Amino acid sequence: MITKEIIQQIKKKQSFLCIGLDVDLNKIPQHLLKEEDPIFAFNKAIIDATHHLCVAYKPNTAFYEAYGLKGWKALEKTINYLNKNHPEIFTIADAKRGDIGNTSSMYAKAFFDDLGFDSVTVVPYMGKDSVEPFLAFKDKHTILLALTSNEGAFDFQTKIINGKELYKDVLETSKTWKNSQNLMYVVGATKAEFLAEIRQIIPDSFLLVPGVGAQGGNLQDVCKYGMNKKVGLLINSSRGIIYASSNNDFAKVAATKAKELQMEMQAILTK
Repeated sequence: MITKEIIQQIKKKQSFLCIGLDVDLNKIPQHLLKEEDPIFAFNKAIIDATHHLCVAYKPNTAFYEAYGLKGWKALEKTINYLNKNHPEIFTIADAKRGDIGNTSSMYAKAFFDDLGFDSVTVVPYMGKDSVEPFLAFKDKHTILLALTSNEGAFDFQTKIINGKELYKDVLETSKTWKNSQNLMYVVGATKAEFLAEIRQIIPDSFLLVPGVGAQGGNLQDVCKYGMNKKVGLLINSSRGIIYASSNNDFAKVAATKAKELQMEMQAILTK
């Protein structure tokens, strides 16, 4: 999927919402555990109820890998369902991969060719030869971790090295990599005050922004400092939407929560 198609969806739906599909069998409605594939049954219900309100879905692969082969099969069924029924929706494999070149090539092949995701999150710590294999795939996006929403982000990402915060060095260096036009970046919603300076470095790139909702991020602040002329934001909410109810009406309640965010986004877009 090319960036232009994402922008078209944002305009059409008046939304830049990404819904995280982080399935925990201890949190999903108990009646789903009777299903042959509870993980997929949960995802399908969430997708069916919310696809008109969001422009992206982001399964965190840890929540599938934790259940072994059954979990991976559920992930495969989920992405196949999305690609068949909602091909206009941007899909993100939140896998946080990154290794030496030949290994990264295999990770990229797994998520782009085999599973058919539009994008994958990647850790930049090992440098360009660990990221460029992902960037080599046409019409696919590599979403680089820049400044994350967790408390431990301050351990390294904001450390000043040679007069510059490390995350800024990551942003600036990544622009020199081959096919860097295929890069997006993760910036946590809890770091909204950093977005103005981030936009000075990468004014045109899309940012995947987790942390709105359960983690305490504020949508208005993120948009104030991070939105560009093409919106340039994918705001992710996971727990606040998919676990809004543990009852039989969970999908309907999830849609209500997603609608609340979509309406807030629409108001921002129409200003």
